[in-house]
Amino acid sequence: MNLSITDNTAAAQTRGMPDGFVSGDVSAEGELEITAKYFTIMTAKARAAGSWRGIKPQDFLWYAKAGNEEMKVEAFGCKLIVSDILDIDPKGGTVTTHKIKFLVTSPDFVRINGIPYLESALTKTLIG
Repeated sequence: MNLSITDNTAAAQTRGMPDGFVSGDVSAEGELEITAKYFTIMTAKARAAGSWRGIKPQDFLWYAKAGNEEMKVEAFGCKLIVSDILDIDPKGGTVTTHKIKFLVTSPDFVRINGIPYLESALTKTLIG
């Protein structure tokens, strides 16, 4: 699993000199790698939705822990896109996996340890 945020915030300039910054557009996307067992569950969701593209966006929550450090990451409105349908190792010894890409589509966007990535002033008119 991975999640990457692209933030196009840039330095502002006045007469060619740095003068603060301007907030740019943001996006986030990631990828889930699942075994055939979980792909079967996703297939049932696609069947119920009428197509793979018909699956409604989902909210995802992950906890990452290494030693004493723990991190909670939430991504909202994740639209699934099947990317690597078949990736079988001809030598064997590994389980069959499938990759499902996702795009974060909600103005709630991403929270890291409970803190929103985006300022509420930017999203308050988009979130009901």
